[in-house]
This record gives sequence, structure tokens and C-alpha cells, in this order.
Amino acid sequence: MVSMKDIANACDCSIATVSKALNGHTDIGKETADRIRRKADELGYLPNAAARALKTNRSYNLGVLLEDEAHSGLTHEYFSHVLQGFKQAAEDEGFDITLLRTNNRKMTYREYCKYRNLDGVLVACVDFEAEEVKDLIEDVSIPTISIDYVFNGCSSVESNNVRGMQELTEYAIKQGHTKIAYIHGEGVKKVTKERIASFYSALEKHGIKIPDAYVQASSYLNSERAGLLTQKLLSLPNPPTCILYPDDYSAFGGVNAVRAMNLSVPEDVSVAGYDGTDLAMMLSPKLTTIAQDAEGMGSKAASELITSIEHPKSAYIKHIVIDGRLIKGGTIRRLV
Repeated sequence: MVSMKDIANACDCSIATVSKALNGHTDIGKETADRIRRKADELGYLPNAAARALKTNRSYNLGVLLEDEAHSGLTHEYFSHVLQGFKQAAEDEGFDITLLRTNNRKMTYREYCKYRNLDGVLVACVDFEAEEVKDLIEDVSIPTISIDYVFNGCSSVESNNVRGMQELTEYAIKQGHTKIAYIHGEGVKKVTKERIASFYSALEKHGIKIPDAYVQASSYLNSERAGLLTQKLLSLPNPPTCILYPDDYSAFGGVNAVRAMNLSVPEDVSVAGYDGTDLAMMLSPKLTTIAQDAEGMGSKAASELITSIEHPKSAYIKHIVIDGRLIKGGTIRRLV
């Protein structure tokens, strides 16, 4: 392993001068500092993490609390992309990440963060109303940021669910659909409430009224439940011509249910998902959906969290909203 002494010998200078150059001190000449840093890179010098932590009183380690109702964890494509964006941005700033334990724990989330000396935490997908999560968020000594949920006293990064649902609904309307059903996710979630309100708002804007039976409650990523509800909708005396789903995987369940009824998508029934997963782009025809900028959300969450860690006196609460984009796909048919 390359040491500061090795760099000093190679540059014919003192170890103190090398230390000043690598730590950005301004009491040595720029030309000397640049020469030392170039030589350090050339030799493959890596700073000692323990020494850096001792000097700065930081661990340079960020926690991630990630667990959804379906216990899909890292297999949840949306949140895996959020995590990828968060991880890349954190590593670019010299931080590591640690997944907080969610099973078989003897410590609370807050206690675990203290035990691991984490500099900050991303709260991405949990039961946000759980007392243990609130306990973590309310500890002002641990900087936190949340994804798709707003806590008092905590910054957040959210997907623009209002705009996304509006775009999706209005696209179906522009294709000539007025009998539009919506199978939504858990009703208590902020995301769900925003999407439902936006769905009805888009219908009202165009003077469209739908039966209450057109709106059905499911859960996220539950393709089986979505399939059963699809069959229920299509068995109504006046069935919808278009069905919107809470996520792409639920839409897959809907497509399977349509085909099981000897109907086809989009000739007999139009469908649309939400998330813009890779698998949705492989479906034939390609799924109409809203692609959320999950990696962008994760990256922004990391940069905002690190800023609050490095500049605590000037940090303030931010609620950042990031737009998605409509992928028109081929699963919503234009009606004559």
C-alpha cells in the first residue's frame, strides 16, 4: 500500500508537505500541490479511511432503510434504481452505503445508526407511520432524507405523481376513451392519494363521469390481485374500455387476465401501467406507462443528504419533486 512517505520520497519533499497538498491546504504553492497530487494518483495512493474518519469525526458511511410491504427489497425494480442512483452519487463524494437491518434486530433503527456511526440515512420504502421510523426521523443528530414521503423536519425527494397520473389519464382520453377504470395501490399512501386525486381531476377537466365500481383498491406489485380485479371490471354490465394500474407488474397481471378471458390488448381492452420498468419495455406490445426517474431521484437524495451533513448550519428542509415521462407504448388503442 502506498503511503505519504512514498509520495514524499518520489516528490523529494517532506511528509508534511504531502499531507498539506492532499488535504487541500493553501499554505503551499499550487504548482507543488498539483505535482504531489498527480504523483499520488500515479502511484495509486488511497487515503486511510480510519484516519479520515478520526480527523473529520465522520464515518463517511450512509445508511439506507429499504423495505416495502411486499418484502421485495432489492428485487423491487423501482427502488433498486433509486438505490443505484443513490449509491453512485454517494461513492462519487467518497461515501459508502450500509443497508439497515430490518429482520432479527436487537436494536431500533435509530440505535443501529448510532452503533454504526452513520453520517446520515436515506429512508426509501418502509412503514413510514411506524413509531420506530418516526423515532429515527425525529433524532436531529442523524441527518435523514426520504423518498416519496414527506415528514416534518425531514427533506424529501418525490416523483411527480400528480403530473404523471394526469398525463397518463389525459393520454387515454385523447385516444377517445371515456370509460376509464383505475386499479390503485394502498389507499393510505401519499403517492396513492395524489394519483387518485389527479385521476379524478383529469376526468372532471374533460367532463367525464365514471361509476364508482370503476375504481378498485389493490396493493402495489400484486399482479394476482390486479388480475382478479381486472376480471371483475370486465364482467360489469358496462365494462371499461381502458384500465390503469398502480405499477407495471400489476398491469402484467391485468394483461394476463384479459387474455384468460379470450380478449386481447389493446384491441378489446386498453391498459396502462406506472413506473417504466425494463420488463414493461419488453412486453409485446410495449406497455403504455409513466417512467419515473428513479436513478435521478436516488442521485438527488444523495447529494442533498451529503450537503446537509457537510454544511449543517446552512442546511434547510427541502421537498424536491422530479418529473417522470409518458411512454405511449402500444397498449392503449385509439377509438374511432
